[in-house]
Amino acid sequence: MSADDSTPTRFEDIDWNDVERTSRLNLSAKTSGMVVTTLVLAAIFLYDYFAVPKGEATFEAIGWAYQVTQLDYMFALTILLLFFFGVVPIFENPHLSRYYWERFKENRPAILSLGFLIVTFVVGVFGPLVVPKPELTLFAKFQPPVYTSVPKSAVIECTGRVSDGMCHGTWKYPLGTTDGGKDIVKIIVYGMQISMKIGLMSAFIVTIIGSLVGTVAAYSGGLVDEFLMRYVDIQQTFPSFLLFLLLTYQFGASLILFIGIFGFFSWGNTARYVRSNALQKTEEEYIKSAKATGGSTWLIIRRHLIPNTASSIITDLSLLIPSFILFEAAFAFLGLGADVPSLGSAIASGRASLSFAWWISTIPGVFLFLIILAFNYLGDALLDALNPQAETEGE
Repeated sequence: MSADDSTPTRFEDIDWNDVERTSRLNLSAKTSGMVVTTLVLAAIFLYDYFAVPKGEATFEAIGWAYQVTQLDYMFALTILLLFFFGVVPIFENPHLSRYYWERFKENRPAILSLGFLIVTFVVGVFGPLVVPKPELTLFAKFQPPVYTSVPKSAVIECTGRVSDGMCHGTWKYPLGTTDGGKDIVKIIVYGMQISMKIGLMSAFIVTIIGSLVGTVAAYSGGLVDEFLMRYVDIQQTFPSFLLFLLLTYQFGASLILFIGIFGFFSWGNTARYVRSNALQKTEEEYIKSAKATGGSTWLIIRRHLIPNTASSIITDLSLLIPSFILFEAAFAFLGLGADVPSLGSAIASGRASLSFAWWISTIPGVFLFLIILAFNYLGDALLDALNPQAETEGE
């Protein structure tokens, strides 16, 4: 027998510490892009905070009068996260993306919903940059939508044609005005922005925290799993909306307060959902192999467990967004929301005049209904496309 044959067979040693050090130094293109754009955003924020005089628009020096708020910076950061870790991965693996797209487009209502939500997102993000905020114009109150009419006695001045004692709508206010003369079109544009901010930011916070807690609990097991799940039980015994009401009474309503409360205290169900899916993944061979070769807990969770539970995370995210949009609209309708032109506050403002000025509540209500419905269709289609096992189990 040769010397080579007498050498015992062994697995190759892997220095996972070296792998982790190398991965930290060699950032991927999307991570590098995220870091660079975040630094640019931080620089703009510091310029706005320290260099721009108080009360002056952020970019007034270049003739742009839009006032960038703290919520806008948070929303911009959310969009960057969505782009680099939601959109870019689609193009990194075109073959797999095409496979999922073929499954997704079988659902025709979901395609229409996706198109509507893209339009809503674009209008919500870029519309307020060019459309001025809705302002009180008492002489233009109760102007009807185009092709409709209202009794002349209901308006102070009719901007459209007057005939037979009826004031007719005009293209100056294509969707009519409120009892304060605010243009419904402008309210919907800004309402879409509020809906996107509330939905995306709150859902992102819930998804990030819930995904981390769920995967850590599933992989670690034992006392760690028990502790995290018992904390979730305790957190869920105190409703987030009640905490929001208490803090609103103490500090006043604001969108940041809403996002903070519902984002940081509503991730329990997400953690449980992700944990239930991650528990199945921990028994897969690739997880056992990574563990057997010395991979650290953080590396296995980050590189293997979270990416392979992404389908559950994405579908849960698509269903969380409409929930938070609906919560904000409900609070605004009850008069407990922030003083912003949201769809909920627009619906509430038309309650007293619903008998003759139906459009004030109805048109924003229709847009809110379509947004919620589109997200629900999208979530169901994503669940069928990304997680076909759920469809099989449902049958």
